Amino acid sequence: MSAVSNAADASHRDNPANPAKVSVASMVGSAVESYDFFIYGTASAAYFGTAFFHTDNKLVGVLASFATLAVGFFFRPLGGYLAGHFGDRIGRKTVLNASLLLMGTATVLVGVLPTYAQAGIAAPLLLILLRILQGVGFGAEWGGAVLMAVEHAPPHRRGWFGAVPQIGIPAGLILANGAFLISEQLFTGTWVWRAPFLLSVVMVAVGLFIRLRIEESPEFTEMKDRGEIRKTPALDVLRRDWRLILRITALRLAETGGYYIATSFVLSYAGLADLGTSNDVLLGTIIGSVVGLASHLFFGALSDRIGRKPVFLIGAVFTIAFGFPMFLLVNTGTTALIVIAVVLALVLSHDPIFAVESSWFSEQFPREVRSSGISLGYNLASLIAGLLPFAATALYGWVGWVGPAVLFCLLGVVSAAAAIGAPETAPARTGVAEPSEDMPTASSAVLISEKVR
Repeated sequence: MSAVSNAADASHRDNPANPAKVSVASMVGSAVESYDFFIYGTASAAYFGTAFFHTDNKLVGVLASFATLAVGFFFRPLGGYLAGHFGDRIGRKTVLNASLLLMGTATVLVGVLPTYAQAGIAAPLLLILLRILQGVGFGAEWGGAVLMAVEHAPPHRRGWFGAVPQIGIPAGLILANGAFLISEQLFTGTWVWRAPFLLSVVMVAVGLFIRLRIEESPEFTEMKDRGEIRKTPALDVLRRDWRLILRITALRLAETGGYYIATSFVLSYAGLADLGTSNDVLLGTIIGSVVGLASHLFFGALSDRIGRKPVFLIGAVFTIAFGFPMFLLVNTGTTALIVIAVVLALVLSHDPIFAVESSWFSEQFPREVRSSGISLGYNLASLIAGLLPFAATALYGWVGWVGPAVLFCLLGVVSAAAAIGAPETAPARTGVAEPSEDMPTASSAVLISEKVR
């Protein structure tokens, strides 16, 4: 590197405000995108069945609106592929801002769509198109957000700074629920669901304002200066590191799959089994999300001290152990116990895993294909997870609550097995206090891990 580059790197390491600023900017944008994604789910369940689908059967309308909800999940891998490719080609920051703009534009347009009564079949078709754009935008968000945070952070604090963007997910969920609660008090008719979508224009503007003021990742800048940019990074990582992408997918299943079972499926299960109201599960989800604002940071910081793998295994092992107790608590039909079940599932199953994904996944790929690798693995798992509430419902119809409980446990088994076989990459555990040029690649992390053992 040149003297100027060395000086810049030294200045970056000595300026703790820089990674904090970048991490917060990434978190704000993630919260906005999560808000956009979550309000669509709420609107699908409560309003879109009658607004966009011409049927007198309420159940058919809800199923049709849920089908458009699922479309977003199917297009998330495409967003991950595009974001990964261009994130490794033109920069993390550019793709990050583009994903926020795409997601926000699609969300605001949903708020002004004509209903079926106004535009006929064109209404649901336009809704599906905008949901596709939402899926692409949301799939493109995560990789860029966490890489901006992790690659700006000092090596020994990547777990902490990498966890900051992760709290954008629970923050977005809290904002989405709050927006609908307020809208139901202020508006009537279609404005009840339109207002939360239109509010996104303000949130996106704030998010873009904050993100445009941060610098590009120093890892990408150095890679560009050295001429290490690849022409087809996403294709390269698929050809060379496809096993690692599948490992990332398996690692995520307990976190993302467990989340949708503990929230989306349990929400419908409570009603199907006459165990309580949906508000009981929603209350647990909101409380768990509020606690998650702190627990993600705690687990991220803990991973800097004891390693990524031990913290990850806290969540994976808890998932295995908690499947049956969670449903036994819900089966009581008592509001307090239902809330406790959902909160524990989020805080001790989901949060330890999600908190370390940003740093641990990033540290397993070489920087020239890092955006592509983590984006593809992350979004492939989301594609699978999007189908799990349906699978859990089918199992419940077949064998009762035991089926979903076993499914929840099995997700933990898959992720725990993948974690045991994955290399430890945290500097505190590998004995590497300050990597010389960039983060360890998957192969170098394995070698370091073997030396420690």
